[in-house]
Amino acid sequence: MPFLRFVITKVNPDSEVEDGLFNTAYALRKASMPEQVRLELEEHLTWFNKNLAVPRRFNRSKSKGYFHRRKTKGISWFRDTAVDHVARMHRLKRIVESNGYHVSIIREDRVGYIVYEDEYQVVAEPFADTKTSS
Repeated sequence: MPFLRFVITKVNPDSEVEDGLFNTAYALRKASMPEQVRLELEEHLTWFNKNLAVPRRFNRSKSKGYFHRRKTKGISWFRDTAVDHVARMHRLKRIVESNGYHVSIIREDRVGYIVYEDEYQVVAEPFADTKTSS
């Protein structure tokens, strides 16, 4: 089953891979843009807040001690069967790109060690050979 990840060519300091589209989309809420574009951005982010769970875990460790505070390595991927979610991501991609960012879509079959999953998404700590950047 292929998985999809929408990324910005900016490395996230926690996961050490390219940042996901959501981080940039949320940051754009504060940017200057036409009101119609802002309303569309808000509409899509609100839809995701209602229709996509926030993963409970981003790493394999269950430690509550010192190692619990380490950087998380898990990254989020959409299942290719999450048709409505992926369609919305393409719309967010268009908005983010119209504000000067380049968004790439990564397709991968082997995303890594799954630490969270639901009907629409997985979070995985990538294998050494998992494609994590564009």
